[in-house]
Amino acid sequence: MCFTISVTTNKTKKAILDYLNSNAGVQMHFDFDDFGEKHLVSGFSHPELPIVKQGSIELGEWGLVPSFVVREEQVRDIQNKTLNARNDTIYERKSYKNSIVNKRCVLVVDGFFEWRHAPNQKIPYYIYPKDGTVFYLGCIYNTWTDKETGEMKDTFSIITTDANPMMEFIHNSKKRMPLIIRKDDIAAWIDPETNAETVVHLMKPYDESQMSAHTISKDASYASKNRNYPEIKDEVVYNETRQGDLFG
Repeated sequence: MCFTISVTTNKTKKAILDYLNSNAGVQMHFDFDDFGEKHLVSGFSHPELPIVKQGSIELGEWGLVPSFVVREEQVRDIQNKTLNARNDTIYERKSYKNSIVNKRCVLVVDGFFEWRHAPNQKIPYYIYPKDGTVFYLGCIYNTWTDKETGEMKDTFSIITTDANPMMEFIHNSKKRMPLIIRKDDIAAWIDPETNAETVVHLMKPYDESQMSAHTISKDASYASKNRNYPEIKDEVVYNETRQGDLFG
């Protein structure tokens, strides 16, 4: 699955500004100066993150809230269950089937984290683009309105697919990975008019040759610790993995 990501403004800001400069008429509805560095951020904290929609870039809260949710007290419980949406059931699940049709967006990240299950331990990995740029994660969104107060909340889920061979090794318990959209396919992905056949075709495992990964400190596994610092992504080698031979 994909519950933990890295969104550092030096890389994501450049990618988003490049997108703005290349796409006339797109509006950005937040200020990067108000958006702090997020070297490791958990979806279970439900952060607001920049999502690229058709014609706009806005902050969305991680954890999609479907329109059928009525009460505010239901929101957090629902969001904990909607951080990810599986590509193989997304057209069937009540929470997602409306959004996948015409509410697709992209989350720009510089990498994400996953854990390999080894004997008696879980080993954390940082996974990132081989060319040092960013990943464009395929997502769906929904704007939820509190029926009592009228307050509107923009929310999103990251779609997951079957793992490619690299991610099968790393995420060996579930064998899933986030949907990564090629830069050239962003326009088709976020276009509400794109047909279902094309959308399904785009929801496929990303090419592992475009990805790199290495093991990191086990501090990344503890939510009680401060994990939001640059060095959390530094390589730490474990004898059990020999990841340099696999992903170098």
